[in-house]
Amino acid sequence: MQLIRARVLGFCEGVRRAVEMAMSACEGVKSPETGVYMLGPLIHNSGVLRKLKSMGIKTIEETDISKLPESSTVIIRAHGIPPGVEKELRQRGMRILDATCPHVKASQNKSKGFAEEGCLVFLAGDKEHAEIAGIRGIVEESFEGATGFCRIIVIANPAEAAAAAAELFRSTVNARAVLPNTVLIAQTTINSEEYSLIGDAIKKFFPKLEILNTICGATADRQEALRELCAQVDALIVVGDRESANTRRLFSLARQLGKAAWLVEKLEDLPPEIKTYKTVGLSAGASSPDDLIDKIEEALTYA
Repeated sequence: MQLIRARVLGFCEGVRRAVEMAMSACEGVKSPETGVYMLGPLIHNSGVLRKLKSMGIKTIEETDISKLPESSTVIIRAHGIPPGVEKELRQRGMRILDATCPHVKASQNKSKGFAEEGCLVFLAGDKEHAEIAGIRGIVEESFEGATGFCRIIVIANPAEAAAAAAELFRSTVNARAVLPNTVLIAQTTINSEEYSLIGDAIKKFFPKLEILNTICGATADRQEALRELCAQVDALIVVGDRESANTRRLFSLARQLGKAAWLVEKLEDLPPEIKTYKTVGLSAGASSPDDLIDKIEEALTYA
């Protein structure tokens, strides 16, 4: 069996930055009683989270902030948080380490600006994803400073986009003239082709829609590398956590391109039938650590 590794795979800079911040956080804590906490999972990789836990870093949810000792160190996850949650942390005197990915932070800032201008914001992504929750919170908080109409609509796919745009157009008298400027912002890990289709669906009703390119370059690079890889192999292994949006999209893309593909979270997940393929590709999501990728590559090499 021939193994071909994707041109780009594994940790992106935002994830690497967040993990390094978390690992160094314990060194700066003077009182072990206060502790170090991650506000939600720092990244979507269970193996990395177990390692951080073994170092003494605990995971808490937003609902548990009130239970934390004062002056505790709280790490904001790479996906970011709503502004109201950060405000609560500051009010309680927490030491905050902001590990929000710079690309996510850029999307947050752009969203805030458009909201304050009174734009209609379409937000493309997974409604339950932490990144979407954070951006939505920022837009909603900015309503108070808006110069006029301000609204946010979250859509997950082209069908939802078409339905939402159609309903808004139908329910608003003289919609194109009455409604403000419209803008489309994407979750940083969304598939570029899907994002384009979402934009096309909205433009049928709001042709002046401004589509922002907020897809992370690391996400786009990994998806393009996977496309290149699929042209060279018979089957594909995608390393990553099932909770990782960008990993799931890589896996889905491989299937869409007609390849036999498996999403592998750990070494034991490698399918026995992978040995029957002559050429196998290896890709990995942006939250997959180097040591895991290397172990799986070694196992495939000697399969």
